[in-house]
Amino acid sequence: MGCDDVRRVIYFFLDDSLGETKKHDIGKHLNVCPECGQRARISKRIRDFFRRRMQPVSAPERFKVRLTRSIRAIRVDF
Repeated sequence: MGCDDVRRVIYFFLDDSLGETKKHDIGKHLNVCPECGQRARISKRIRDFFRRRMQPVSAPERFKVRLTRSIRAIRVDF
């Protein structure tokens, strides 16, 4: 896995939303590539900073209903 590959998916890695193989490959790359490792640490610190300081905001109920209907309509089309 190269630096470009890691840059494309680093946020998914930090969110822990990748498969085990991909996580392992990225983790391995971050351990041997100082530049990508530094970039990942900075991104994590920024992400953690905002998560600690921001309150979760829920979408209005009306929006949720409209979004759900739209998603269901798309599923029916396929």
